[in-house]
Amino acid sequence: MQVSEQAAAESAARELVTFLERRREQIAQRWADVPLFRTVFTVSRDEAVEACKTVVDALADVASTGRLENLAAPGFDSAREQLGRMAASRARSGFSPAQIADEAVGLRVTIAELLRGEVQDLSGEEAQEVLLALTILMGTLSLVIMETTVNAGEELIARQRQQLLEVATPVINLWEGVVAVPLIGTLDSARSQVVMESLLEAIVDQRARYAILDITGVPTVDSLVAQHLMKTVAAARLMGAECIVSGIRPAIAQTIVHLGIDLSSVLTRSSLADALAYALTQQGIEVSRAAGVNPR
Repeated sequence: MQVSEQAAAESAARELVTFLERRREQIAQRWADVPLFRTVFTVSRDEAVEACKTVVDALADVASTGRLENLAAPGFDSAREQLGRMAASRARSGFSPAQIADEAVGLRVTIAELLRGEVQDLSGEEAQEVLLALTILMGTLSLVIMETTVNAGEELIARQRQQLLEVATPVINLWEGVVAVPLIGTLDSARSQVVMESLLEAIVDQRARYAILDITGVPTVDSLVAQHLMKTVAAARLMGAECIVSGIRPAIAQTIVHLGIDLSSVLTRSSLADALAYALTQQGIEVSRAAGVNPR
């Protein structure tokens, strides 16, 4: 019985391959009007049809192996780029994975209608085997689409996170030869790396001799934050710039002392203004208070 079932499954897979190859054009033409393709390939319908043909060919390749449920089948490799492009586009448009999955189901409905017309000459049992094979194959395709959707979503989140980190750590050119990075919020490892890279690039681009790290907006300083600051200061020195840490409030100063953190090798100032004044003075620029302005 088991051998008979296996033979029936193999026969159904061969019938399915024949069907996909023979009806390639019709399937592609119908799929081109399905939302999953139509809303992505908007330049021309021909572009959508060609993308559909790529997916149909991939299905035929997978069916020819007889392993209809194999997500990692090499046959899907040629279609993953197209599927990834579609999934990423739908994700960017605000569609959830569940909604994209529903659209993938629409592909099966369309192709099943064509297949039913093809298997009319087969016996009832054989026709059911072929339709079952198509259901399994399209289910696998749906899983591949979901896989690419998740991957596309993760890549999008990673890009957005990187963009947010870059926006949250701007490098400001305060004066000729003086750049500053105002830090706001928690300073973790990922953000510290972005701060270091951005600051070093600014030092090279602006030919800066002084770099100011202002931590006025950093709520707390622990040993990890101090370590990140020390690394950034050391990297700036290697680039030929003197690094000044400003914005050390009394509470933060006490925390640093209690933690036993040694910042003796780091030049510090209480405010960004003091750090800028120091950098300007070191360059021979006299800084004085305007007449009639009283200090607060």
